[in-house]
Amino acid sequence: MHDSITLTGTIGTEPEHRVIAGGVELTTFRLATGGRRFDRQTQQWVDAEANWYTVSAFRRLAVHAAQSLSRGDHVVVAGKLKVRSWEAGDRKGIAVDVEADSIGHDLRWVRTVAERPSRLAEESDSSAPGGTSETSNVAAGAVSGGDGFVPAGDWAGPLTTAASESSVVG
Repeated sequence: MHDSITLTGTIGTEPEHRVIAGGVELTTFRLATGGRRFDRQTQQWVDAEANWYTVSAFRRLAVHAAQSLSRGDHVVVAGKLKVRSWEAGDRKGIAVDVEADSIGHDLRWVRTVAERPSRLAEESDSSAPGGTSETSNVAAGAVSGGDGFVPAGDWAGPLTTAASESSVVG
């Protein structure tokens, strides 16, 4: 059994990408969450103490996370919460991990441009999460003709552009 959780916070470590047993791609990073509170004595807003989580993303989400995220990014993470005990020599503690189902930038802090890689490019370049790959830009304007409207049916299906259609067909 697991508990679902959604967190907003700041990435505290550079995301680390690797391939684990079975060829499964994994990206991990530490996420700090916390807020600000008003200190009545000083009459100022102060940072509250942070909670730290280890976030793990697998497979395609791991590749996209490694390509898209950096230390200091403000993100929203939804996933499964796992609390476990650990021991290392004479030290022991409790780790709080999140297996991410989805990760995105927190739009309160930044603007983003969505980029949807073509399946062929992603399959041929799956071993290079930080490398360059042939992708189809699906910024809202590019998909919809510039008015920002993206029909739900088009978004759910495979995206093709004139350039990527010719490479897929040919």
